[in-house]
Amino acid sequence: MNLLAGNNSITDQPVIGITMGDPMGIGPEIIVKALDDPNLRKSAKFIIFGMEETLRYVADKAEIEPFWKKCQHEKINRDFPCKVVVADYDDFTIPVWANKPSKEAGQASLKFCLDAIEAAQMHIIDAVVTAPINKTCWNMAGATWPGHTELFADKCKSPRKVMMFIAGNLKLALATIHEALFEIRHKFTIGCVFEPIDLLNDALKEYFQIEKPNIAVAALNPHAGENGQFGDEEHRIIEPAILLAQELGINCSGPYPADSLFLKASHGQFDAVVAMYHDQGMIPIKLLADNAVNVTIGIPIIRTSPAHGTAFDIAGKNIANPASMKAAIMTAIAMAKTKKANQKNRVSQQNAD
Repeated sequence: MNLLAGNNSITDQPVIGITMGDPMGIGPEIIVKALDDPNLRKSAKFIIFGMEETLRYVADKAEIEPFWKKCQHEKINRDFPCKVVVADYDDFTIPVWANKPSKEAGQASLKFCLDAIEAAQMHIIDAVVTAPINKTCWNMAGATWPGHTELFADKCKSPRKVMMFIAGNLKLALATIHEALFEIRHKFTIGCVFEPIDLLNDALKEYFQIEKPNIAVAALNPHAGENGQFGDEEHRIIEPAILLAQELGINCSGPYPADSLFLKASHGQFDAVVAMYHDQGMIPIKLLADNAVNVTIGIPIIRTSPAHGTAFDIAGKNIANPASMKAAIMTAIAMAKTKKANQKNRVSQQNAD
């Protein structure tokens, strides 16, 4: 599927919001470098929620001619006549690449996200792509959310949310996310395994045009527990979750030993995988591609993100790789177009009935 195919009329194109992330991280640089691709800019319209002065600084350092217009962030709308506009937050004054967490940087990156969510809810934008934030900065700014996923779910009033990742042919969702490894046992339930199976199945159909997804579920223990020799979670928790999903018509199977599952999935034996904990899923994702994408599923807003952090250590050096940001933008565009097409098809079907 050509992620950039579609109507190139500027009035019919999706509008993608991009939050700049932490102003002192690599977010500004990878946004400018990604959107410097003219083919990418042809495929959608873009609103960057961030600080225009910082974007100009990185563009100058990368010897990129600015390709955007600027407006005050309070005045953004869907019908701007250019391809890229920066919703500027000039009320923030943050030293470029201080390379350490700060309260004001947290306040700025949090404000970018909150305004982008509101813009999506008001249908000003069709999707949100988030550049990396620093969780310490958010904590210093008084945020009650540990990260993007929790913020979006809270503001969307979505009781269920799951982190999904895409790297090449591999798509996966996580049953547990930011939990200490030895704490997983206290939150490992049938529900926490069933939920990503259910939401992943819906997302693959709604956004990735897979009519009958074939989902594999990873085991928690080595060798899938080896009939209880290495733990009983497979029999006690994972198998009942799979059975529940199957009874609801979801095509899923497992639990499969994780040490061999991801290779099979990357070769196309399955459409997607549900991993049991963060690193079980993230290690193969990051090994397979340097352009991995994070997608929040279970919420009504399309939200994608590069699958890496703020990289304070290289910020300001003009060496950040924009591949993951470009992939996140392309994924958001494709999802927005597919969502719009599905909505049109449903309306047409209702009218026909």
